[in-house]
Order: sequence, then structure tokens, then C-alpha cells
Amino acid sequence: MGKLKRNERIASLVKILSDNPNRTFTLSYFSDIFGSAKSTISEDIVLTKQSLEKSNLGKVETITGASGGVKFIPQTTPQKNKEVLEDICNRLKDKDRILPGGFLYMIDVLYSPHLIHSVGEIFASQFNYNEVDYIVTVETKGIPIAFMVAKAMNLPLVILRHENKVTEGSTVSINYISGSSGKIQRMSLSRKAIKPDSKVIIIDDFMKAGGTAKGMYDMMKEFNAEVVGTGVLIATKEPEKKLVNDYIPLLILEKEKLENGDVDINIYPNEDIINI
Repeated sequence: MGKLKRNERIASLVKILSDNPNRTFTLSYFSDIFGSAKSTISEDIVLTKQSLEKSNLGKVETITGASGGVKFIPQTTPQKNKEVLEDICNRLKDKDRILPGGFLYMIDVLYSPHLIHSVGEIFASQFNYNEVDYIVTVETKGIPIAFMVAKAMNLPLVILRHENKVTEGSTVSINYISGSSGKIQRMSLSRKAIKPDSKVIIIDDFMKAGGTAKGMYDMMKEFNAEVVGTGVLIATKEPEKKLVNDYIPLLILEKEKLENGDVDINIYPNEDIINI
């Protein structure tokens, strides 16, 4: 890379740091790729930090010491949360999305890279994950959200499966009752997937009674892992008491059965997430 001007270095710094959230880069790394002195890079980082934080686009943290450096921490504001979550609500309120049985079609939203990237950053702003080792979810619809959360936190993603995979070796399997369907289901996880005594955050797309989340809690006990947080994109208002406690929903869903037998669905953001 040729010699860059300061504004070009700062633009590159923003790109590298934001593409690699929560990853620490040393001053030597930037000094080598930009061909500039560490003192110059330090000045560039100060300007980058001021610009990003002034614009509420995230936080740049400097780490002192021989193994220190700089890293970008995604952060959101209540106003940005409101914009993103209201956009999702508006998409999901279409009555054509209501499927037989009162289920809600939301695959297109879950698989929208732009929306789910923003959702991942919103979740990353809700948890203290400094000592967390893994993000955990269960296949399949929760995977895109959990993957974006894992990226924002720079943590490995662990996916609990409904069926054993021969390529995963020895597995642990448990049965659980799905809160949405009321049916007994099965989830499995390779014994190599999680180290004992780890700390994890559970992420899922939907919670009704909390049966699936409870199943993931129970699975983590099999690995002697501690669940330090649970996040779901949408939680139903009823039943109010779930099978798990201390979960963070981004959206709340209310169902109302109309006189003609149709189901009316109201979705709105969690006030705790958008409160300014």
C-alpha cells in the first residue's frame, strides 16, 4: 500500500475497525499496512475515536500495555433502535403474513442482511459480554440473528441441532417442550462444541412460553455452562410468565381473536430498548 494522506488513513481505519468489531488491532499492524510511524497512527486513532463517538456510530477503545492496541465496539442509541425496530414492525404488520394457526411469516425479515445486522448490534448494546465465551442458538430461524450477534460481539456461535450429525462426533441430546407448538422436540449438541464452565448468551428469534429457551438452558447445564443473558427478537405478551426469567425481547407481539374468527396481530418495540 502506497503512502496515504491522513484522511485516507482515517477512512481505512474506520473500515477495518467497523468490519472487525471487538477485535484488537495493535499499532504495529496499522503502522505496517499504512507505512506510518506509530505516533502518527495514534493521532489518527484519536481522530477516528472522536468522529465515531460524536456520530453515535460506536465506541473506539484503546488498550494499554505490551499486548494492547485498539478495537471498535458497536453501540446503538435509543433513537436508532427505535428506527430499526419500527421498520421491522411495519414489515410484519401486513395481515397477509398471518398463516393458518395464527403463525406469523417472518422468514424474509430474518434473512434480510441489512435488518439483521442492525438487530445484532442492538443486542450487542444490551449485554455485558466481556467475559462471555459463546453465543448459543437452536436451528433454524434463530441462526441469522445469532450469527450477527456473534459477529458484533466477536464470539463463536454454537448451534443446537434437532438431529445428530455424524460429523459432530459424540453428542448430548435432551427433550424439551416447544412453547409455540406444545410438542416434545429434541435438541443435540456435540460434546466438543462448548468447553466446561463457559459463559454463554442465548439468542433466538421468537418466544411464546419460553419452552425452547428453557431447553437451551437445560442443555447448557449438561456442559456446566452458565447462561448470563437471553435475547429474543419477538416475545408474545401472553403468557406473561415465561419458563425463563431475565430475557430481553426487542419486540412484543399481541394477538387478538376477532369475532369473525380471524386473528389480529399487533407488534411494537420493547419500550426499554427505545426509551430516550
